[in-house]
Amino acid sequence: MRATESLADRPVTRLPRPVVIGHRGAPAYRPEHTAASFELAIDLGADLIEPDVVVSRDGVLVVRHESELSLSTDVAEHPEFADRHTTKLLDGQLHTGWFAEDFSYAELRALRAIERMPSLRPLNTAYDGRYGILTLAEVVELARCRSTAARPVRVLAELKHPAWCHALGRSMAELVADELRRLGADRADGTVVLQSFDPAVLRELRLRLGEDGPRMVQLVGDALDGDALVSPSGLREVSTYAQGVGPSRERLLADAPEHALTGTPNLVEQAHGAELAVFCWTLRAENVFLPEHLRRGEAPEAHGDALGDAVALLGLGVDGLITDSPDLAVRARTAVTAVTPQLV
Repeated sequence: MRATESLADRPVTRLPRPVVIGHRGAPAYRPEHTAASFELAIDLGADLIEPDVVVSRDGVLVVRHESELSLSTDVAEHPEFADRHTTKLLDGQLHTGWFAEDFSYAELRALRAIERMPSLRPLNTAYDGRYGILTLAEVVELARCRSTAARPVRVLAELKHPAWCHALGRSMAELVADELRRLGADRADGTVVLQSFDPAVLRELRLRLGEDGPRMVQLVGDALDGDALVSPSGLREVSTYAQGVGPSRERLLADAPEHALTGTPNLVEQAHGAELAVFCWTLRAENVFLPEHLRRGEAPEAHGDALGDAVALLGLGVDGLITDSPDLAVRARTAVTAVTPQLV
C-alpha cells in the first residue's frame, strides 16, 4: 500500500511510512504558493503539497498564507489598488494592508507573487514577479498532472480563518464543499485532504460531505485551546470528525531535555490510540526557526541541523512532516526507516 493512499483508510492508527508534506510547496527554494514551489516540492519527493486557502470577494478559493496580501504579492506596486489599503481586526489583532476578500478573482490575477521572507531567503527574490496567484482548483490540477500510478500526489488544503470569512457574509465550508464536488475531490480516496485550526469548519464539512468525504486533519495551536484538543478526551472528540491531528513541532518536543534530540512519545501514542494519524508542523532549516541546540553559527538565516530536527520527530512516531524543505524530510525518512523498518 502506498503511503498517500492510506489516509483513505479507517481506522487510522499508523501510516505504512511517514509522509512528506510540502508546506506551501518548497518555500525554502521558491516563493511560497507558486506553481514553481509546488512543482519543486513534488520533484523533491513530497507525497502531499499543502496550500493555504482564503476567499476572494466573489467567492473564489485562492491560495495565500493569509488574506493580507502585501507580504507575498506586489500589490503595493499597483496604484489602481491604492484605495483598498486598510486596517482590519483579525483574531484580536490589527492588520494593515490589502486583503484578498476586497479583491475580485480577476483583480487578484493581476498580482504577482514575491518572496515573503526576503531577509531569510534572499535567493528566492530572483523569482519575484514571475508567478501569479493560484486557485485551489489549479493546485489540485497540478497535483493530478504530476501524479502517477506508482507515486500519487495529494493536496493537503488548510482552510484559513473560516470564522473571519463567515463574519464577512460567506460560508467557507459551503464554498469548499461545492468546489470539491465540482472537482470530483469530495471523497475519502480523492485528491484533497482538508485541515484547519478551526474545529467548527471541519465539523460542518463532515456534515456537508458525509462520512465518506475527504479525510481531515485537526490542526492544533500552542495556546490553551490546543491543550484541550490534545487531551485524551479531546483526541477522542477529534476522532469523531477527523482522521488526523496536527500539533506543532514545539508541542511534540516540549518535554525534550536541553541539547537532546529526543522528545516525549505520549501525544503521538495517545493520538494513535484514538485512531488519529499525527502530522507535525512546520519544519524549517533556518537558525531562527530552530531551537538553540540545533542552530549552526550566529546568522538567523544560516541553516542549522534541520535533518536532526526531522529525525527526532520521526523517532517519536509521527505520520507526516509538514516542511519548507521536502528534500531534507525525505532524507530524514530514509535514515529513520533504514534503522526502524517497522515504520515502512
